[in-house]
Amino acid sequence: MFKLIPRRSLIIYINNNRVIRALRHYGQVDYISRRMHYVVMYVDQSDVEKIKEKIGRLRAVKKVELSARPDLDPTLADLELTGVYQLHDEDDKK
Repeated sequence: MFKLIPRRSLIIYINNNRVIRALRHYGQVDYISRRMHYVVMYVDQSDVEKIKEKIGRLRAVKKVELSARPDLDPTLADLELTGVYQLHDEDDKK
């Protein structure tokens, strides 16, 4: 039976494109921007902190960030409660 494993995305800023080959050992490389010098890769959620630390120690890596996507609320319902979007007088007429 197929079992889904939760994964997390890492954004890795690099100095040199040669390090991309080494990054393939730590997880699945999803996107490479050779001009902007960053790599997006997926790793298992259970190993994310350990792998983030190992990748951060590589010589050609500037910094490693976790993707914020799982932490965001997809419904954006909290924006209405905080008052970021407020109705104006013109909006009431419609």
